[in-house]
Amino acid sequence: MKTRTLLLTAALAIFTLSVASAKTYDILLSSPTKAGNVQLKPGEYRLNVNGTKAIFTDVNTAKSFTTEIKVENSDKKFGDTKIDASSDGSTSVIKDIELGGSKTKIDF
Repeated sequence: MKTRTLLLTAALAIFTLSVASAKTYDILLSSPTKAGNVQLKPGEYRLNVNGTKAIFTDVNTAKSFTTEIKVENSDKKFGDTKIDASSDGSTSVIKDIELGGSKTKIDF
């Protein structure tokens, strides 16, 4: 019984550490924006990168939008999160995002 409890506790600790290490990035969009194959309304989003997927979660509605990405690693660490986007009429189209505090850049 004690061995089983110890194993369950260890598994829970490992799971908690993996969830705690998942980093999110706060993104503020001031106009309608296309990221990959998803259309995002203006507002505040939390961005989570999970493998080859970017998950944008609307802070106000908790609705999530997922799109495919390409992850690139840089030699230098990015100081701030920066979005590189172009304009297509009244809609912005995200080309890539440099993730602040990491060496990761995601391309759409």
